[in-house]
Amino acid sequence: MYFDLAGLIKEKEELEEVMGSPDFWNDQEEAQRISKKAKQLKDRIDSLYSLYEALEELEVIEELAREEGEDSSLMEEYNQSLDALENRLEKMEFKLKLSGKYDSHNAILSIHPGAGGTESQDWAEILLRMYTRWAESNGYEVSTLDFQSGDEAGIKSVTLLIEGDYAYGYLKGERGVHRMVRISPFDASGRRHTSFASVDIMPEIEENIEVEIDPKDLKIETYRASGAGGQHVNKTDSAVRITHLPTGVVVQCQNDRSQHKNREMAMTILKSRLIELMEREQAEKIEELKGEHKEIAWGNQIRSYVFHPYNMIKDHRTNLEEGNVRKVMDGYLDDFIEAYLLSQQNTGEKGEL
Repeated sequence: MYFDLAGLIKEKEELEEVMGSPDFWNDQEEAQRISKKAKQLKDRIDSLYSLYEALEELEVIEELAREEGEDSSLMEEYNQSLDALENRLEKMEFKLKLSGKYDSHNAILSIHPGAGGTESQDWAEILLRMYTRWAESNGYEVSTLDFQSGDEAGIKSVTLLIEGDYAYGYLKGERGVHRMVRISPFDASGRRHTSFASVDIMPEIEENIEVEIDPKDLKIETYRASGAGGQHVNKTDSAVRITHLPTGVVVQCQNDRSQHKNREMAMTILKSRLIELMEREQAEKIEELKGEHKEIAWGNQIRSYVFHPYNMIKDHRTNLEEGNVRKVMDGYLDDFIEAYLLSQQNTGEKGEL
């Protein structure tokens, strides 16, 4: 495994030189893109330096342990440090295998409950918590772009921006229908319920890729923002909803108190979604692609989460199972994510964006 640290440093220095130009901020959009790229490079360089430092510390411990002999108390510390370093190297090597066109990009994650009212809406909120915890535990920044509360509990929909190195590459395999089986807390009879929710993942695409969006094809609406627990509620119509009439794609954003900024982010999401559609269809009509979207219901799930009559999470694509449901719901998704991505790498990632 080879890490081109010198190449990364050179690329970062070239970007910093551009950022030092007096007219750098004249083009705000391009300046932000370059700044994000520079931060991404800095994070990668810092990660490599951290690995090198850990390796040097390990070599010192090994040398001291050898001087003290086989019975050295340092051997246990050495073995633990070695295991930790090997684990970090494996994760970095795995990340380098993420070579899809948009794998290194930020991710836009959306969750929508299926049929089932409050029970499905509550399941969607549980998934929101799971993905938020996964992102935060892996060092990603999470912003809520849109949040629609459920009628009694849970959520009707949510859209998150997950920012960080390879966020989309890791999360792209989470796209699909997620099924839950449990004794419903909303059923007075204590019956078992099956609920569904869909997860959609898109890369955030900010490059100057040509996407023709005719203003006449857009229906732009503003409305009053709302959030969980009454947070972020505005007294003005700052939230923005944009409908792309030819495709029926609807995006919305209420993250900022500024209607202008929400509109800019909504357009970014729309652009990302349209590019994603074009990438997937590969010269087919968007209308034909839309017809392939699966119903949020039985038979279409990628993963099942069973809380009753036993505890088990199973991914139906890789057959990976996990009996510690609480661990996964608290955000430990790495085994499922990596198993799916490895299976796709072994089959050439056909159809993956």
